[in-house]
Amino acid sequence: MKRFSLKRVNLLVQILIALALGIAVGQFAPIWLARPFATFNAIFSQFLGFLIPLLIIGFVAPAIAEVGNKAGKVLLLTVALAYLSTTGAGMMAFFVGDAVFPSLISVRESAEALSGSDVTIEPYFTVNMPPMMEVMTALVLAFLLGICIATLKAPTLRGFFSELRDVVSMAIGKAIIPLLPLYIFGIFLDMTLTGEVATVIAAFAKIILVIFAMHIVILLVQYAIAALFVKRNPLKMLLTMLPAYFTALGTQSSAATIPVTLRQCVKMGVSEEIAGFTVPLCATIHMSGSCMKITACAVALMIMEGMPYDAPMFMGFVCMLAITMVAAPGVPGGCIMAALGVLASMLGFSEANQAMMIALYIAMDSFGTACNVTGDGAISQIVDRFFGPSRRPATPDLSVAELEN
Repeated sequence: MKRFSLKRVNLLVQILIALALGIAVGQFAPIWLARPFATFNAIFSQFLGFLIPLLIIGFVAPAIAEVGNKAGKVLLLTVALAYLSTTGAGMMAFFVGDAVFPSLISVRESAEALSGSDVTIEPYFTVNMPPMMEVMTALVLAFLLGICIATLKAPTLRGFFSELRDVVSMAIGKAIIPLLPLYIFGIFLDMTLTGEVATVIAAFAKIILVIFAMHIVILLVQYAIAALFVKRNPLKMLLTMLPAYFTALGTQSSAATIPVTLRQCVKMGVSEEIAGFTVPLCATIHMSGSCMKITACAVALMIMEGMPYDAPMFMGFVCMLAITMVAAPGVPGGCIMAALGVLASMLGFSEANQAMMIALYIAMDSFGTACNVTGDGAISQIVDRFFGPSRRPATPDLSVAELEN
């Protein structure tokens, strides 16, 4: 008989258990019981803040270097379409959230709930871990290094930053992700003791339904646009991609779904040469579902807490978010981890806000991933329309047979 191990439990299940336990224990727990968890959360958040600039450099720099090494018109068009799709989904989420969420969230009641308790839970101590650089500094440095490595073909620097990516991935996989449930437990324990949790849970139960509807609309729009170029029925194309959609729901990984996505793109009519190039690339850079989720949740939290925001602020946020998420899907929860720095620096999110974003993102992670990989088929169709074998031969890195093996 196999022994039960928490490692065998899906991360989403762990997060949900931690959330429920935090709320349940918070109903009767005394302050002294909550303070150790507040202490852990204070230290954990410091480490997370320290890691974010390294995460940006470790992910973005080698990703740009690798993409830049495949220079050509096919690459430029694929990257442009992926970026436009990602930022477009983010801005759609902003405008929908700005129009719909205020009717679902009472700002006045939320503000009262968030400030209506005199209970405060202070950590016993904390350990300051200032990051080595600001988020924007890390992003600019990552771009500079990535472009220079690709241009100069510097093997030593390429190897160093590839290994740095492995180090950061290990830190996230071995330290951050396993401790996330405990962090979420501490956050919801604190929110329950201070009287905030009821309003937050009620508001986000409605918001999650809106976000799910939005990701369906995004896919319909993506395939409607692709249909304008290839003159095919968008619904038939979307139905062909459903196996990739449901595979992504199960794996919660764009990379693990690549063989299925590639196979369905070929069945949809994309040439094998173009599909072999665009699908692996889009699995790294096309994050429309993830950007939509993060933006929608950010709007909801800002409305809930009465924080000021406007369209120009979110336009800048979405444009930066689409860049910082590059190559992050290779790590569980990588997109939201990469987004934390931008959420804090551009939107002013507190540690509690960031913890809420982590919990909400992971709760919807599989749907966002499914949206990402299914949208890759629409991008592949458009690229094939301009650079397919009948127009301009491509030189793919991977074949269908190689990926399926």
